[in-house]
Parts: sequence; C-alpha cells; structure tokens
Amino acid sequence: MLPLILLAIAAFGVLCVLYGTLIEHSWYRLRRYHLDILPAGGPGPDSLTVLHLSDLHFVATDDKKARFLAGLPLADVTVVTGDFLAEPEAVERVVAAVQPVRGRLASWFVLGSNDYFVPAPLNYLAYFRRNRKRRKAPRGRAADLVTQLAADGWTDLTNVRREVDLAGLPVELLGLDDAHIRWHDTRVIPRSAPERFGIAVMHSPDSAPETAALGYPLMVAGHTHGGQVRLPLVGALVTNCSMPRRLVSGLIRMGGTTLHTSPGLGTSKFAPFRFLCRPEATILELRRAPR
Repeated sequence: MLPLILLAIAAFGVLCVLYGTLIEHSWYRLRRYHLDILPAGGPGPDSLTVLHLSDLHFVATDDKKARFLAGLPLADVTVVTGDFLAEPEAVERVVAAVQPVRGRLASWFVLGSNDYFVPAPLNYLAYFRRNRKRRKAPRGRAADLVTQLAADGWTDLTNVRREVDLAGLPVELLGLDDAHIRWHDTRVIPRSAPERFGIAVMHSPDSAPETAALGYPLMVAGHTHGGQVRLPLVGALVTNCSMPRRLVSGLIRMGGTTLHTSPGLGTSKFAPFRFLCRPEATILELRRAPR
C-alpha cells in the first residue's frame, strides 16, 4: 500500500511541474485596480491610467510574451520596474517588444540585477536561505539596454528625483536602483516638493518602507515574482526580499501610501515554472480621492 501512495504522490508532483512549466509559466493575464488617490480638487485630469510591467525576463525567442504585450491597451503612463532580461542576447528583442506599450504621456523604467549581470543557474533550495552568499557574475548589456530604451522614448529613473507634469498634474517622481543588490541611493528619497503628487518607482520592494515614510502616495515595485510558487493556505513559499510573505504581490497599504508589487510576466530562464501565481501585467486607474 505504501509504495502505491508514494507512487501517486510522485505522479502528482510530476503533473504539477508539467502544469507550471507548460501552462502557467506563459498563461499571461491583465489585471485592473482602481485607486482613489489623486489629489481632490487639484489641477490635472480626473483620472490617469498607469500600466505597470515588471520582471519581463525576455529571452531572444520570447514571441508569445511579445504578442501579449502588443495586445495590451494604451495607457497614459507605462512603467517597467526592472529585470527586462533573462539573457543579454535579448536586448534588441525586449526593446522592440515594449515599444507598443509606451505610455501616451510618459514611459519610465528602472533596471534590476538581471539587467546588470548575466543570470546563472542557482540551486532552488538556496532561495529558502535567509542570508545567501552573493555570487560574482559577469556584467551584462545594461548600457546597451538603457541606450536603446532611451532612444525609443523611455525615461531612465535610476536613482533620480525630479518634478514632472502629467497632463497638468504636478508630480514629484522618484526612481530607485535595485535595493536587492544594494545599488539604490537613499539620498534621493526625501521629498523636496511635497505639495506635488508623489510617485516612487523601484525594482525591489526592499526600499518601500523608508520611501513610504517620506510621503509618496503611490509606489510601484517588482522583483518578487509574486513568490512564483504559491500553495493553498500557505501562499508564497519565498519572497526573495525582506517583505513578509503575505505582502509579496498586489496592492499593499503602508500608512498613507499604496504600494503595488507586480508578480511580473517572466521568470529566470533557469526556473521556467510558476504555480498558482500567474504572470500578469497591471493597469492602475488613478482617480481623484473623495473630498
């Protein structure tokens, strides 16, 4: 009897792996959220749509993902929170793939560690260690990626704070480099124009708590892949960051700040698997707060 039970468990495990690799890994979806956070009675439009993409992890042959991106609705603002690449050879492919989703008013991005360094295989069990040793990795083609995106109309927000206008809405915009590899510069976080609507863009939500404390009503992040593998009742098995597992993706309230952490659209090419955590793009519809 016991051998039959073990065989059934093994067969179920194989089916789960096949499902996560062949189906859910590329079962893309678009989600929408409505956020009443624009200043009540202030200047600018009554609503703004923000398309949030993250962790695309493109390889040179990612045709299905490119087709999904090409079919997304046009937004006022498009923001990509890092990890465009799963391999350096995909720079030209991903720049072409994100061209159709550029925002009507603005297109912003920051990079992630997979854009800076060439990804390498990693023991899956290492993700469960709290203090993983940092590995040396060869540099990728981040400079090429930034140059080509900028030439196509995207704005690089790496460790900058600036004032912009979106259809008459005054915005103080913050961009942070990847906090997971400690490349973010916290000196740019403090606000200088708090009367403006604050938007913070970052790859890893590791830098979200201190950013929220300094008064940015909207923050967007990625990096976590939503856990990538989730189990019923348990949720995400890992977060790959300092955020608690229950805050691994979706909308999160942090005081007066709303953080959206995207589950992302891709995975490492060495772990092409998702389970109960579909890849997604997100439309955030920002509307005026009630008076």
